[in-house]
Amino acid sequence: MPGLDDVPPTGLVWRLSMRWRAAIDRAIAPLGLTHAQYAVLAPLLGMDRAGRRPSQRELADFTGLEPLYVSKLARALEGAGLIERAGNPDDSRAVQLALTERGRDVAARAVEQVRGLQDELTAPLGGLRSPQTRALIGSLRTLLEVPAPTRTAASSGAPSPPGEPSSRPQQTGEHR
Repeated sequence: MPGLDDVPPTGLVWRLSMRWRAAIDRAIAPLGLTHAQYAVLAPLLGMDRAGRRPSQRELADFTGLEPLYVSKLARALEGAGLIERAGNPDDSRAVQLALTERGRDVAARAVEQVRGLQDELTAPLGGLRSPQTRALIGSLRTLLEVPAPTRTAASSGAPSPPGEPSSRPQQTGEHR
């Protein structure tokens, strides 16, 4: 891809995540799922297999998605007959999630599709088990283990990185 030398790391991660997300969307579309729905169903399947019935909040924390977004996705998945939402007997404010039988089947097939796609997506690095891919996975985990910064470029007074739009309004002569 031309011009990637000037793209900052945040831009590279964004572009790669969008490319991989589109590939996953195409792979699971025949199952009637979007990538966002998969991001809820796949971890819910793992939790289900471990005998856990997480709350929406627990699933949001696990996936890194906003709780409100998980709630919206859960309602749509419930409407599609893939999950059940029920009150938590220990906390009246919490909603517990569980896969339906159909949800287990669809989630398992989606996970299988995405696992098959992973080797293809990492082929330029030598495949999923290559040292380059393992190093990439290690680097990504390291970056994800660090808490997200709370300051924005606008609040810190720092300029936006090269190749990214500024979050601050541009001042013109008449606004100074």
